[in-house]
Amino acid sequence: MEEKKIDIQSIIGFILIGGILLWMLYNNTPEETEAVDETTTEQVEQNTQESQTPDNLPETRTAQNDSTSLADAQRRLGAFGYSETLASAQGGTTTISNDLLELKISNKGGYIEEARLKNFKTYDSIPVYLIKDGNASLNMNFSTTDGRTLNTENLYFEPSLTENNGNQVLSMKLKVSEDEYLEYRYALRSGEYMLDFTISSQGLTGVLNSAETPVLDWKLKGYRHAKSISYENRYTDLIYEYDGGDDDHLSSGDDEDENVSYIAYRQHFFTSILLTDTPFKTAKFEVENLVEDEEVDTVFTKTFASTIPLDLKAGELNYNMNWYYGPSDYKILNDYDRNLDEIIPLGWGIFGWINKYLFIPFFAFLAGVLPSYGLAIIAMTIVVRIVLSPVTYKSYLSQAKMKILRPEINELNEKYKDNAMKKQQETMKLYSKAGASPMSGCLPALMQIPVFYALFQFFPSAFQLRQKSFLWADDLSSYDTIAELPFNIPFYGDHVSLFPILASIAIFIYMMMTTGQNMQASQQPGMPNMKFLMYLSPLIMLIFFNNYASGLSLYYFTSNLITIGIMLVIKYVIIDEDKIHAKIQENKKKPKKQNRFTKKFQEMMEQAEEQQKKQKR
Repeated sequence: MEEKKIDIQSIIGFILIGGILLWMLYNNTPEETEAVDETTTEQVEQNTQESQTPDNLPETRTAQNDSTSLADAQRRLGAFGYSETLASAQGGTTTISNDLLELKISNKGGYIEEARLKNFKTYDSIPVYLIKDGNASLNMNFSTTDGRTLNTENLYFEPSLTENNGNQVLSMKLKVSEDEYLEYRYALRSGEYMLDFTISSQGLTGVLNSAETPVLDWKLKGYRHAKSISYENRYTDLIYEYDGGDDDHLSSGDDEDENVSYIAYRQHFFTSILLTDTPFKTAKFEVENLVEDEEVDTVFTKTFASTIPLDLKAGELNYNMNWYYGPSDYKILNDYDRNLDEIIPLGWGIFGWINKYLFIPFFAFLAGVLPSYGLAIIAMTIVVRIVLSPVTYKSYLSQAKMKILRPEINELNEKYKDNAMKKQQETMKLYSKAGASPMSGCLPALMQIPVFYALFQFFPSAFQLRQKSFLWADDLSSYDTIAELPFNIPFYGDHVSLFPILASIAIFIYMMMTTGQNMQASQQPGMPNMKFLMYLSPLIMLIFFNNYASGLSLYYFTSNLITIGIMLVIKYVIIDEDKIHAKIQENKKKPKKQNRFTKKFQEMMEQAEEQQKKQKR
């Protein structure tokens, strides 16, 4: 099983956050179709033993251009192993739809030939199709009691459609006779992206070979829907739930698990899901990345494939399932109360909790009262920074104290340059007397990491930002463009985005402010080259975020701009360094009661020093 791991966008986010954090910590210390030909009756028995690859999906056909003759349909039904056939079982499609979704189900194979989301367009204004032109297939492979092995994708089902108050029920039957058949049943309700799906059989106890397990194969090649193929592909995964609530994901390669209750093919902002009321005992998964060169426009992102053995009960099939074809919208998926919210990559642990219970509802509120989503991002960033301002204040206060103490620390370093242990002891005493501590600045900085990373996960997953414009950005879920380049720069791309440039400048100014006069000309042994980091973090932002969602860059720009403003207010209005210096001197004169940890640590240092003296003697 593939374990959950941090992918490349998470790594980049941690580098940016970690760079700023390290810099803050430093200032507080003393120094990630090829379509096959139609299978004829003779070819069925030859090919059923061969498994189809994701690129070898079955050909789909419509009622208008289906040239299959009645005789051919009858011959195909004859492949079921019985002479009785029905004239109504022939080529064609049946359409079921509501106000959100339109599905065309093919008689050949009984599966969805076309799935169109009515209310959405791609980046180039084409209707969003999750299934079209043979990019998906559903096939059941089973054996009969007379030794035949058959594939339902090669056989013709008989459709029967009923409607009641806007709800549609389509029965697709693969018949041996009127009372003996395999049935796919679809039920679509008004206002729903999810439809009921049932696989059942009747009277086939003597037809299906109970010694051989029927196998359901579901394949789909994900269509590209976004402007940036690399960005969309980064968030395209197979997600599945197993063992009654655990979930896992697969970005590439293969996997296998037990007691699987749903399988989702997520294409960043759109998702195809198969759910079952009776968990599949086992299921195998495979994902293949189809984007070999991100500089080349491609039609598809990834190929998904699932192989699912089905259990026979008393020689019959009976599975109650659901299909979901719709947006990867947290609210819509969460409302189904089937753990589908785990499909949205909101982060693991506390990061996901912060997003689910704080940022998602708060952002939805802001988006409902403000005239644009860009303003909602800015407003939420302002609120977050104000809420965290006490933490920023404590961090800056610690920096101010350490700055004031630096001359005395430098004297201690010079005085005890040949005795590292004594230097450490005297430094700790100075901190204790002055009421200052490097850790008092570290802890506030560490407290902000969950918030920063949660927001880093939130913005790329916010479906509400899709195709929403703000200022020069025409889509906050994709990159903004102020200039097209006639060539491609590795890692950067073939365009120039303005929001990452502004965010990089803001980060650089922030780091310069936190550096101030504390930047030492030479780094101490073992310390990272923070001056290099000061330039590296803005550079990473500039290069890698050029292809990220402009909403995320807008957040970083706004956040750093507000932080700079808060720090200026703290420095010039709230904090008086002269008063801090006087307070430190006053604290140094008072007897300072050591806490248990400090006292124990000092005793250990003194014992180590005494032992060192004895060894020298």
